Amino acid sequence: MKKLMLLMVLAACAAVVAAPKAKKGPARRAPQKQAVAGLKVKSDVRRAPYQGAISVDAASGKVIFEDRADAKCCPASVTKLMTLLLVLEDMHALKYSPVDEVTASVRCTREKPSVCGLKPGMKITVDELLFVMLVHSANDAAVLLAENSTARNAGREIQGGDLQAFVQRMNEKAKELGMTSTSFVTPNGFPPPYGSGRPYDTSTARDLVKLARALVKYNEIYRWTSAKTYTMKTIVNKQGQPVKFLNHNNILRMDKKKIVNAKGESEVDGLKTGYAEYCGSSIILTGKRDGHRAIVVVVGSETSKMRDEHARRLMVSALDAVSR
Repeated sequence: MKKLMLLMVLAACAAVVAAPKAKKGPARRAPQKQAVAGLKVKSDVRRAPYQGAISVDAASGKVIFEDRADAKCCPASVTKLMTLLLVLEDMHALKYSPVDEVTASVRCTREKPSVCGLKPGMKITVDELLFVMLVHSANDAAVLLAENSTARNAGREIQGGDLQAFVQRMNEKAKELGMTSTSFVTPNGFPPPYGSGRPYDTSTARDLVKLARALVKYNEIYRWTSAKTYTMKTIVNKQGQPVKFLNHNNILRMDKKKIVNAKGESEVDGLKTGYAEYCGSSIILTGKRDGHRAIVVVVGSETSKMRDEHARRLMVSALDAVSR
């Protein structure tokens, strides 16, 4: 009997040892890893050292250098050069002048940086808008210029305008220039949120050099594109001082990157840079030596340093070629 009871006690103890421990509450989930800041989005239009590049004689269009010049790219703010071209056409058609004032719409003030800081109802001249669009790459200025263009072309000096009509005109002009691989969707090149499924402005280095050749025929553009800085009197900072903007074109503005002639003068006088994470860094450069002009396009570089390095090298070679 005692032996039987001893066996029962031992069995009960074994069961207690084998039984799982009671949980003290709901199971905790392992903390999720946070997204690492600064990771690049996946892109097929940017690469090292660039997605595509080309240099040409501005007068003849003769190609001096090309590498993947027909590769698809997203030009980002370089798109603003088409907006510039259409505004120039408007002014030469006497639709409006650089000194004409434009009223800032609510829509343009909702644009994301880079912006110059327009406020609804603010009065600003076309000249000022061109300066901040080309020097500071202001997205709000580009939209307001597009709105003004469509309103004036419709014969109505009203606040706001039809952006879609302006974009349609951009694409018609691209077709006219033979930019067969280009599609514009904005007047400023500001890309949609990554993964949104919305289209980007797209082009190629070869197409963009056609746009640049059309622009350099207008001598007045260098007033805006060659400015190293621009102080905007209409916009003031918190201290009430006019805001000063720096040109994003490092080869034009920075002493260590300049290309200079025998007199120490900069030979580069434009045109425009562009950057977005998906698009990479792009630039259209133009410069002149001994009366001969060259154009260089570099698109989709992994970094602005790569962009500037290759664009500068190509411009030096191109100026050597056109001035022989």
